[in-house]
Amino acid sequence: MRRTVCLSAGFLLAATTAFAEGGVVKTLDFHNVHIRTNDPAKAGEWYVKYLGATPGRAPQLVMFGKTLIEFVKTEQLQPSTGSVIDHIGLSFADLDRKMKELEGSGAKVLTAPRDVAGLFKLGFIEDLWGTKIEVVQDSELLGFHHVHLRVPDPAATLNWYESMFGGGERAKLKGRIEGLRYGTVWLLAASSGNETPAPSLDRAVYNIAYLVPNVDDAVTALKSKGVKTRVEPRSIGTVRYAFVQDPNGVEIELIHQQR
Repeated sequence: MRRTVCLSAGFLLAATTAFAEGGVVKTLDFHNVHIRTNDPAKAGEWYVKYLGATPGRAPQLVMFGKTLIEFVKTEQLQPSTGSVIDHIGLSFADLDRKMKELEGSGAKVLTAPRDVAGLFKLGFIEDLWGTKIEVVQDSELLGFHHVHLRVPDPAATLNWYESMFGGGERAKLKGRIEGLRYGTVWLLAASSGNETPAPSLDRAVYNIAYLVPNVDDAVTALKSKGVKTRVEPRSIGTVRYAFVQDPNGVEIELIHQQR
């Protein structure tokens, strides 16, 4: 896959600034998701105009704070619904106002905003290219909020990520939803019931990604635990990256800035 990489200054951290110890691989932060679309430049423009993203260094790159979304060209659009990466979550200060803006944007409103007691106001939309997005009003965490996986065994999945990728805080979102928090981004997991979700490889939300101190060391450590490597470590300019896959078929990118 041809990639353009955007690293904000906040990502250029030394290994000593990791959030926590533990896990096979030390992570420094949650880094990005790739979204597959037939028009990466248009998708970038739409996310800036309607979802409040900040333009990146190229039309197909946008930022939500320190979290990057990269739009990747495909001619075979496949929705995130039905995939192991079911949706991403974005948080806004005024959800009702945002939903009114989105209604005229071409997005499909899947669920109108509603208040969930003890949690926050939330709704669901689908963008023009099949990415399901949970839009929430969480005043404590605005911008890129979470990635929600859909898996046969949510507890086992969260345990796997906690054991493999140290640096995530095991906690409950608003005291209710079990998850892992990497920096400001939550990784959540819901049950797929009797269904077997499709791997993320060919779906709208292609991957999740972690910033690590050293990609080669991370891949070596993960291989020793039997983790499947999808793309061996390689470089684009000063950026080093690789892809591995979790037991449920989630593509995971590992990335670091070379000096």
